[in-house]
Amino acid sequence: MNVKTGDKVVVLSGKDKGKEGQVIRALPAEGKVIVEGVAVVKKAVRPTAQNQQGGFVEKEAAIDVSNVMLVCPKCGKPARVGHDVNDKGDKVRVCKKCGAQF
Repeated sequence: MNVKTGDKVVVLSGKDKGKEGQVIRALPAEGKVIVEGVAVVKKAVRPTAQNQQGGFVEKEAAIDVSNVMLVCPKCGKPARVGHDVNDKGDKVRVCKKCGAQF
């Protein structure tokens, strides 16, 4: 999975196609990500000690990682991700368009 928590991504398909947001949480075991402001659903919540009122809460749902693409920090466009080894010998993600590191 090329997407990590904190990455800026653009949605490629679905009801929120074209929206950009930051990855709140990555779920590699399921192959899904939760993106800020994307796939917002209403969830019924029972009253508890912390939430006396109860009612409906809006929160982001997980979407498949294949439906998002990383946005390059240098060129600002959605880009495919490649891998390279830097000077220190660490494996890093690189933009296939401009060669910038993620």
